[in-house]
Amino acid sequence: MGDCDSTISEVEGEENLIAAARHIVKALGSNKKLTFSARKTLAELGTQLSTIAALNETKGDGVSEIEDRLYAVEEKILSWEEDQSMIWDSGPEEASEYLNAADEARKLTERLESLCLNKDDDEYKLLHRAHNVLQKAMERLEEEFSHLLVENRQPIEPEHVSFRSNEEDVLDEGSIISFGDESIEDSLQRDSLSRASEEYILDLVHPDVIPELRCIANLMFNSNYDQECYQAYTSARKDALDECLFILEMEKLSIEDVLKMEWVSLNSKIKRWVRTMKIFVRFYLASEKCLSHQIFGELGAVCVDSFVEASKASMLQLLNFGEAMSIGPHQPEKLYRILDMYEVLSDLLPDIDALYSDEVGSPVRIECHEVLSRLGDSVRATFLEFKNAIASNVSTNPFAGGGIHHLTRYVMNYVKILTDYCEILNFLLKDHDEDDPSSLSPDMSPTNEEENKSSISPMACHLRSIASILESNLDGKSKLYKDASLQHFFLMNNIYYMAQKVKGSELRHIFGDEWIRKCNRKFQQHAMNYERASWSSILSLLKDEGIQNPGSNSISKTLLKERIRSFYIAFEETYKTQTSWLIPDHQLREDLRISTSLKVIQAYRTFVGRHGSLLSDKHIKYTADDLESFLLDLFEGSPKSLQNCYRR
Repeated sequence: MGDCDSTISEVEGEENLIAAARHIVKALGSNKKLTFSARKTLAELGTQLSTIAALNETKGDGVSEIEDRLYAVEEKILSWEEDQSMIWDSGPEEASEYLNAADEARKLTERLESLCLNKDDDEYKLLHRAHNVLQKAMERLEEEFSHLLVENRQPIEPEHVSFRSNEEDVLDEGSIISFGDESIEDSLQRDSLSRASEEYILDLVHPDVIPELRCIANLMFNSNYDQECYQAYTSARKDALDECLFILEMEKLSIEDVLKMEWVSLNSKIKRWVRTMKIFVRFYLASEKCLSHQIFGELGAVCVDSFVEASKASMLQLLNFGEAMSIGPHQPEKLYRILDMYEVLSDLLPDIDALYSDEVGSPVRIECHEVLSRLGDSVRATFLEFKNAIASNVSTNPFAGGGIHHLTRYVMNYVKILTDYCEILNFLLKDHDEDDPSSLSPDMSPTNEEENKSSISPMACHLRSIASILESNLDGKSKLYKDASLQHFFLMNNIYYMAQKVKGSELRHIFGDEWIRKCNRKFQQHAMNYERASWSSILSLLKDEGIQNPGSNSISKTLLKERIRSFYIAFEETYKTQTSWLIPDHQLREDLRISTSLKVIQAYRTFVGRHGSLLSDKHIKYTADDLESFLLDLFEGSPKSLQNCYRR
C-alpha cells in the first residue's frame, strides 16, 4: 500500500510539475517584448509539454481501449487473408470497410509508437501485434492496387493507330534507287501526323477507379509503405506502355539489330517510328503524366518520379532506335527518312522537355537532345555522301540512245523531294557550307554580286553545288560517245531535263530564274551543236561547190547525179542512226525536229529546184515532203531504215 501511495504521489508530482511548467510558458508568452526567436522557442516547448501530458493520460487509461480497437481491426484484416477473391471486386462497401480498417491499424500503430514503450512493457507486445496487422493490410492493399491498375486499363483507341500496314508494305517495296520519276516520288510519300495536332489526354485507366487508387496510395504512403506502392504503380504502368508500343508495332531492337537490317525493312520501321513518336509522346505520355498526377498529386514529388520511372524505359527504347539510325552508314537513300526522324524529334522537343522538366527526368531530356544532335550530324554526313556518290558515279559504256541518264533522273528527283525539308536543311547546313557559291562552275554559279555575298540560302548553295557536280559528271559521260553529234544530243537532253525539273517545282524558288535561264542557254547551245555536227556535212552536199565542169561554171550532170545520190545515202544513214536516238520530252523532240526540218527541207528544195532540169525523175528518189515526213520519225528511240524505201 505504501508503494502504491508512493507511485501515486510520484505521478501527481509529475503532473503538477508539467502543469506548472505549462503555466510558466503561457505567462512568458504573454510578454509583448519577447523576440520572434524567443516566442518560437516557447511555442515549441508548450507543444512538447502538451504531448507529454497526453501520453501520460493515455498510459493511464487508454491501453485497454487500443487493444479492443486493434482486435476489431485485426479481425477485419485477417478475414480476407484466406479469401482469394479481390476486395474491390466485392463492391464499394466492402472496399470502403477494408480501407477504414487499414487506416485504423495505421492510427493505432502510430498511437502505440508514441507511447515510447520499452520492450519489457506488456504494451510492447500490443505494438508488435499492431505492426503485423498493418503489414498484412498493406500487403493486401498493394495487391489490390496492382489489380485495379491492370484490370481497369483502357484499350488503345483504334483511331490513334491507323497504320494500314499493308499499304505501307507496298510502298516499302519501292526505293529511291529506282530512278523513274513516279517510282521515286511514290516510294517517298511522307506519312506523318499533322504538326498542328493538339495534345489530347486519354483515359489510360477507367476514371471510376481513380479515386479508389488515390485513396489506397495516400493510405500506403501515410503508413510508410510508399516504396511498395511506388513499385507496384511503376511496374504496372511500365507493362502498359510496353503494350502500347507493341500495339503501335514498335518492337525492341538493339543498335546491332538496326545496323544489320535490310533497307526495305528498315525503311518501313523508320516510317512507323515517326508516327509512333508523335502518338506516343503527344497522346500517351501526356496522358501517363496526367494519370500520375491524378493518383499521386497529393503526395508531392512522387507523382513526377512515378511518371518518369514508368515511362523512361519506353522513351529510351524509341530514342535508341534514333541513335542507331544516326550512327549507321550514311547512304543517300536514307537521307529523307533521317530528315523525317529529325523533323519529328525536333517538333516534339518542347513536349518532351515539358514532360521531363524536373531533375529526375533530366536523363531522358538530355538523351533526347543528344539523339537529335546526332541525327543532325547524320543528315550533314549523308548529304555530303550524296555529293560524293554523284561525283564518283562512273560509266564504262555510253548511255544508249543519248536519252536522259538514270543518274540525272535520280539526282533531280532526289533534290526535288528535299524541298519538303527546306527549313530543316537551311538550319542544319548553316555554317556547314562546304561549297561557297564562288566555288561553283562559272556556268552554274549566280552572277549577281549581292546574291553571291549574302542572299543565297545554305540549302540553295548546296543544291546548286549538286547540280554543278551532276553536270560535270554528265559531261564526262558524254565523252564516251564517239559521235560528236551524239555527245551534244546527250547533254542537250539531260540539261533540258534538269532545267524543266527546277522550273516546274519548288526548286525554282531555290535555284532562281537566272539559273534556269543559264540552263536554257546551255541546252540550246548543245542543240545547235548537235545540228551542226549531224547535218552540216550532209547539207554541204546540197551546195554547188564541186559539181561544175572543169574550167567552166556550168553544172556537170554526172557530178550532179553523184552529188544527189551521195545526199540520199548520207540522209538515209543519218535517218537509220537517229531514229534510234531518243528525246523523251515531247516538246523538245518536236522543237528539234522542226528546227532540223527547216534547215534540211529548205536546202533540199532550193537545190532540187535549181537543178531540176538536169535531173530526171529516176534520179529524184524523194520529194521534199518525203524528207519532211522522214524527219518526223527521228528521236523516237526506235531504229528504222530507208534502204528499200522508194519515192512516195
